[in-house]
Amino acid sequence: MSGLDYPIFPVFALLGLLASIIPLPWHLQAWNTGTCYYMMWTALACLNQFVNSIVWHRNVINWAPVWCDISIRIMLGSSVGIPAASLCINRRLYKIAKVQAVTVTRAEKHHAVLIDTLICVLFPILFVALQYVNQGHRFDIYEDIGCYPFIYNTILAFLLTDIWPIIIGLISAVYCGLSLRAFYQRRAQFSQFLSSNTTLTASRYFRLMALSTTELCCTIPLASFMIWVNSSAAPVEPWISWANTHYDFSFVGQYPSVLWARDYLLVVAVQLTRWLVIACAFIFFAFFGFAAEARKNYRAGFGAVVKLLRFHPTTSASLRSPATARPVMVTSGHSLPVYVVKEKDRLSFPDSIAKFSEEMESTSPDFTPSEVSCPGTPSSMMYPIGRAV
Repeated sequence: MSGLDYPIFPVFALLGLLASIIPLPWHLQAWNTGTCYYMMWTALACLNQFVNSIVWHRNVINWAPVWCDISIRIMLGSSVGIPAASLCINRRLYKIAKVQAVTVTRAEKHHAVLIDTLICVLFPILFVALQYVNQGHRFDIYEDIGCYPFIYNTILAFLLTDIWPIIIGLISAVYCGLSLRAFYQRRAQFSQFLSSNTTLTASRYFRLMALSTTELCCTIPLASFMIWVNSSAAPVEPWISWANTHYDFSFVGQYPSVLWARDYLLVVAVQLTRWLVIACAFIFFAFFGFAAEARKNYRAGFGAVVKLLRFHPTTSASLRSPATARPVMVTSGHSLPVYVVKEKDRLSFPDSIAKFSEEMESTSPDFTPSEVSCPGTPSSMMYPIGRAV
């Protein structure tokens, strides 16, 4: 195949998965549901592509039919789930830019979460269910690619499959324009709202705006390009009937790379489909993976790992004689380690003075400091008829 396949693609797919889920916790805390759904759909799509690229490397064996049934639905769902999440981000930014009250109640937050969930979860589920209308057979398997949905190249496919990312992108464009206009009209009130909001800062607002604008600039052109590819790679056929479309539905197409890689447009469409989700992951991480709150959470996570792995020599200390002095490291969360000495019998203050006097009298007057031993000091620390999605 090409240089964009194994092992490069699985590595990038795994990195895209990590780049998507690392910033998720603090966005959940900030009630950024659109952003969270963007990360979830992107991470799920990267994980799906990662598994497929590993399992079907240099083979087209139908190892896991149930997984392929799930995999093709993840691909179809993410094709509208990610643009839908971007739509929710633009919608939220518009709501913030035209804010009429500084405070936001908890009921309003729950209502916003419900609307975002309907757009980002329920709509993709309905979209995936509708794809069965034009699904010719169960699925296809491409060598080095993995499971892939088979959608008949008909007019109905453009209405049920290809057109929805463009529609979502156009709605997002409207929200984006409205939010920019509202921002310039209410700059003073907008600043007051951000100053009183503990979960949204000006920096995070503009990074969300940059992310949604970038995704918007890519969605409509790429979706239009995929429509052109699908109409050029194979002739557009009429949709005859339900029985004709679903005849021998259990069939699984298996295509080695020596067959399907001959079709240049198909190669472009397939590679573009699976690399775009990785690009979405890295674009998101570029905007949010290096922000101040991200660096703060990285430091906190690193500190937790260091604290978890820190060595406490309590076991070796218990093996020593009780009468032997042993430095024990006591750690504090905000200071350097402090070393104390544990002894069997701790003398009171007058007794310690008397014992010190007796030792001084029994010590030779011409001793040197090099002759004093410290027993408590340790010596070491331890090919296909189908179409692209």
